[in-house]
Amino acid sequence: MVVCHDAVMRSHHVSRVIAASPESVYEFARDVGNLPRWAAGLARTEVVRDGDALLVESPMGRVKVRFVERNTLGVLDHDVTLPSGTVVTNPVRVLAHPEGAEVVFTVRQIELDDEEFARDVATVAADLERLEREVVARA
Repeated sequence: MVVCHDAVMRSHHVSRVIAASPESVYEFARDVGNLPRWAAGLARTEVVRDGDALLVESPMGRVKVRFVERNTLGVLDHDVTLPSGTVVTNPVRVLAHPEGAEVVFTVRQIELDDEEFARDVATVAADLERLEREVVARA
């Protein structure tokens, strides 16, 4: 757990092993045009570019998303600016795994009660399952 402003911010790591190379998983997930295909917890419709940020319609309302620069380390971290103005940093890694790749997404409990946090964790798990289906279907 991470301590934040005298309160405890819970984190939960959600992972999924995908039978594909880490590079192919990273490239598919990194392509912002693919976000609505697999990341329903973030992007429900087409992504609109706004400079170095992305504007997306999400279950939380319209949010602004900024990904880290393209890299060879499998890092897909991204900041999401919520409609409230709060910025949530989402650490995401695509790692080599003996069976292909493992995607690890850290979900943080920010501006969520326990029930909403559990729903967010379940949404991320479903998103990673969709990512697996999309990547494997293209392999």
